[in-house]
Amino acid sequence: QVQLVESGGGSVQAGGALTLSCTASGMIFSIPTMGWGRQGPGKPRERVAVMEGPGSARYVDSVKGRFTISRDNSKNIVYLHMTGLTPDDTGTYSCYASVKSSAESILSANWGQGTQVTVTA
Repeated sequence: QVQLVESGGGSVQAGGALTLSCTASGMIFSIPTMGWGRQGPGKPRERVAVMEGPGSARYVDSVKGRFTISRDNSKNIVYLHMTGLTPDDTGTYSCYASVKSSAESILSANWGQGTQVTVTA
């Protein structure tokens, strides 16, 4: 069992910044991939940022240049630093992780419950 717990959401005015964090815990041998997804009102969930190894960050076009993903592998934490926020960034932000629970196990996909981000005009 793997648990992902996010924090750092809140309400901010357009142009503001927020930093989200997500901590993975439980049966963890390695976490090859960690990332963030979001679901806006009436929209499907989309993956906005993902990081595998160092220097491997990838972003959806709508957040490039504004969002930065980073990881603290020693603590199994992934961060999402968001700047230049707009109302279109409003939604529930959830972290995800592909986890190996042992050297022999296959990867399992895990999602957190999410944290709400609201950007007001």
